[in-house]
Amino acid sequence: MPGPEPRAEPHPPARTLRDGPAVERLAVSVYRVPTDLPGGDATLTWDSTTLVLVEAAAAGERGIGWTYGSAAVAQVVEGELAGLVLGHDAYDVPAANDRMSRALRNAGRPGIGAGALSAVDIALWDLKARLLGLPLVRLLGAARDEVAVYGSGGLTPYDDAQLEGQLRGWTEQGVGRVKIKVGESWGRCEDRDLHRTRLARRTVGDTAELYVDANGGYTRKQAVRMAAAMADLGVTWLEEPVSSDDLAGLREVRDAVTADVAAGEYGYDLPYFARMATAGAVDCLQADVTRCGGVTVWLRAAAVAEGLGLHVSGHCAPHLHAHVAAAVPNTRHLEWFHDHVRIENLLFDGTLDPRGGSVRPGASGEPGLGLALNEANAAPYRTA
Repeated sequence: MPGPEPRAEPHPPARTLRDGPAVERLAVSVYRVPTDLPGGDATLTWDSTTLVLVEAAAAGERGIGWTYGSAAVAQVVEGELAGLVLGHDAYDVPAANDRMSRALRNAGRPGIGAGALSAVDIALWDLKARLLGLPLVRLLGAARDEVAVYGSGGLTPYDDAQLEGQLRGWTEQGVGRVKIKVGESWGRCEDRDLHRTRLARRTVGDTAELYVDANGGYTRKQAVRMAAAMADLGVTWLEEPVSSDDLAGLREVRDAVTADVAAGEYGYDLPYFARMATAGAVDCLQADVTRCGGVTVWLRAAAVAEGLGLHVSGHCAPHLHAHVAAAVPNTRHLEWFHDHVRIENLLFDGTLDPRGGSVRPGASGEPGLGLALNEANAAPYRTA
């Protein structure tokens, strides 16, 4: 006689969205830090930088994220986004990102709205990694152990001594890529642009890579002429030679010059990056994790670029880009921007060391971003 039917082992219960710890608190604060040197580029000047910090808490852990921009970001976080995140499963960050993005439809997602969403998303990813006891790069999955950096600054108001001193500071740390601003006064100072580029080349030597950023200050043909003049100085990176909104113009310049054309820092959503990449407008797509929608969208933008054979570069906010940049195979580098490096070293403990020209996110073994707000240092700069 046949034996009894084998008894099926019970299946483990299906995981639900409520199995993870719930986000219990979302706090926001604002810090305004004066510049140490005159601030300005081709199309804008400034004398301070505002950082809006978001802190997300769950199960005894706290994650942080931030964006640079207007203090009004804090109002969007508190008024539009906090209620959507509180009580949400701290492990399901993409779901929270989608919820926030949809809620900003009428309020306005680009600009300030995107900065608010990005800061919250970053804080949630940092929180999740801390809850799991992992560096963020380990949670995302590392594609590389280290990420190349380039020294960035060289602002247009600097005099020759200030420019030279800043450039030497990077080369003395072994950073072999540097960038300066050109296109001064909406492109009306071509001779000074070329003088400063020649000075930069003399300062960093023949072997360092030299980049320039016009912040959209040139016209199309002017950008081509200037790029030709700078090619003799070994300039290999031409950032925003014309407005990043002028995709046809970027493509025209890209087709005419030998330097790599880069843009994308003002991308506030994924379709922006898809349009720029598919238009053939750039050789390297810049994405800013503090503007584009946070870690969630930055990774997707990098995938769009990879699918089209393009590199991606992290724009500014270097300590927020290090982990995501290490998690994708097509990262070229991240921007070691003087003003943001100065602020992040001032306000946070656990910052990275760029000596040798690269950083190693997660090497310390600290969970999340590996950063902690230094409240004593930050207090004098807090405005809200």
